Parts: sequence; C-alpha cells; structure tokens
Amino acid sequence: MVSSEYERRIAARFATFDQDGNGYIDRQDFSAAAKAVLAEFAVAARSDRGQALYGGAEALWQGMAGIADRDGDQRITREEFVTAAVKRLRDNPERFAEIARPFLHAALAVADADGDGAVTVAETARVLTALGVPGDTARTVAAGLDADGDGKVGEAEAVPAFARWFTVPE
Repeated sequence: MVSSEYERRIAARFATFDQDGNGYIDRQDFSAAAKAVLAEFAVAARSDRGQALYGGAEALWQGMAGIADRDGDQRITREEFVTAAVKRLRDNPERFAEIARPFLHAALAVADADGDGAVTVAETARVLTALGVPGDTARTVAAGLDADGDGKVGEAEAVPAFARWFTVPE
C-alpha cells in the first residue's frame, strides 16, 4: 500500500480522537471519551473504576502528546497526528499498544458487569459506540474482536487490535 493511502487512513482516524470536532486533539478529548464511557455504563467518575478510566485517558493523552505534539502547544493537529503515525508508529504497533493499554484496560473494566476480566461482545460494542463509532460498525468490530468465539472480549484481544487499527493499514 502506498504511503499516501496509509496517510489518508490515518487522517480518517484523527476524527475518532477529536471528540469535540474542533480540529485538534487535546486533553479534553480524552476526558470526554472517559466521561462518555462512564455515562454509558452508569459508573460514577469518583468510583475506583471511574478514576482508573480517567487515569488511563490521561496516560493515553500524555503518550500521544509525547509522540505527536511537536510544537508543545498541548494540542495535536491533524498534520502532527499523521506525521507521528507515519514517522514514529507505523512499523511499531507494540509501542502504541503500550500507550493505549491503561485506557483500554480501564474501559473494559468499566464495561465488565460481572468482573470476570472480559466483557461481552455487546458490551464492547457499547464502549465503541460511546467513543463515537457508529452502531453497526461498533457491533461488527466488537464481534471481530471475539477471536475465539466465546462471546467475550478481553484485554489480550482488544489492545493489539486497537494498535493494529491505528498503526497498520488494513
């Protein structure tokens, strides 16, 4: 796949992170994502799971800002986002997985109604929908994450899939 096609795909992913649609990614976008997931599952922000999710959102923001915010203004523009993906993450999905892991771990914990360490495919779709993924796409993606067909999605499935989605052209 040519670089321009990869760059087009990465630019499209920018909108996923730009929760408020203001043209850049900042700390507030990550807080908004955490708030949306907590609201979807009626989990209090001050609960242990809520605090873990906000902490994971902050860690994801810090990791992405450290890689992408080249001018240090605490905002990631579309250009900075694409450049970071192309120059720093394209061939290293494991690096992005480690940046995203705290947020994804906490989001799964919020959705994990029975506390068994895995969420159902339907709960995973709810997380994705809360993050702005359209319903049909969220259900399809969630079902695809259930690699072993047991009806559950765990961190071991979600983290590498998220990293691949962000770093590798499909």
